[in-house]
Amino acid sequence: MAVQLETLLANLTQYSGIKDAYGATHLPIYNTATFDYKRQEGADVLYDYSRTDNPTRNALETVFAKAEDGFGCICTNTGIAAIALLFETVLKSGDIVLIERDCYGGTYRLLNILFEKNNIKALFADFTNETEVEDLLKNNTVRLVLCESPTNPGLKIVDIKSIADLAKKYDSVFAVDNSMATFASQKPLDLGADFSIFSATKYVSGHGSVVAGAIVAKSEYWYERIHYYSNAQGRAQSPFDVFLVSLGLPSLVYRMKAQEQSAIQLANQLLEFPEVKSVKFPGLPSHPQYELVKRQMKIVPAILTVDFEDEFIAESVIKNTKLFGEKVSFGTADSRAEIPAKMSHATYSEEDLIKIGLTKSTVRFSVGLENVDDLLQDIKQAVLASTIKVF
Repeated sequence: MAVQLETLLANLTQYSGIKDAYGATHLPIYNTATFDYKRQEGADVLYDYSRTDNPTRNALETVFAKAEDGFGCICTNTGIAAIALLFETVLKSGDIVLIERDCYGGTYRLLNILFEKNNIKALFADFTNETEVEDLLKNNTVRLVLCESPTNPGLKIVDIKSIADLAKKYDSVFAVDNSMATFASQKPLDLGADFSIFSATKYVSGHGSVVAGAIVAKSEYWYERIHYYSNAQGRAQSPFDVFLVSLGLPSLVYRMKAQEQSAIQLANQLLEFPEVKSVKFPGLPSHPQYELVKRQMKIVPAILTVDFEDEFIAESVIKNTKLFGEKVSFGTADSRAEIPAKMSHATYSEEDLIKIGLTKSTVRFSVGLENVDDLLQDIKQAVLASTIKVF
């Protein structure tokens, strides 16, 4: 019987296929390195070594594959490990990757390493400009197309189905980094992607207690390939970390909906600040891809990218907010703020920062589960502090 996502996530043991002799109602932790074949006689699946397969991890992988409508999933020890596993599985020396220009700083750094070590070339494009994307595909033999939607931190929305159609037209593998939206909002595989990848560190686990990643393949062929490479390279997530991720799943949809409402309210209030030049948030009707947001996404992630009048005000907001702090990552229960040019995107060159519209007066806010009025007052007092130079 097909069930809704909320039901799937609230009943992990029922839908994960795990067989626990004691009837555990949450994923039990099989925190063991090895398994005894003799004691598994008659079992449907035989386990030998936890790097290859583990019942706890396999259970979560089954849930993620169902949530993303994929054939199979591999849970990795970090989000960037899932991206690395994608590159290692799909690419060989000399291949070309076409990637959204406004991509996660860790992905940008990894591509630079792959260029130096493995001769992997990266082409960058604005994926909201499909003519630019098609021109690059037409004039280059692109092995892999990779994008995020929303992008981080520009918050552009990519038409995933249109890019999937272009990738298919030019025989490229297509992958979507779904870390920000998650499967609670959109399902890239249903829109034509070959892979959906996400950092479970963020909304999926939701509590900032674990680093984790996952890569879900649409086809059996690609699933078998990523499983092989994960085992060969030791990418798999530990059973205890799997357990920590699982704790956030039953509340995922409800957390994201509550945070979305707070973000909408906060975004509208910040537009009234004279010290604010612009607010980027896909939940605002003024967002350039707002109509696409309504078609493609069920929930808008509670991330705001705010350009202040100058660097001094941005620094004051970072230094003087009490509830946001200065913390990388996003999607957790606590609110966070950072200047991406100095933290998550510090590896970008000055030239590339300009291309994606990032300056030292740009602040990315991740809106948590605190009272939204408290968050608003916190930003107000931090902006006020910039006028009296208290930091």
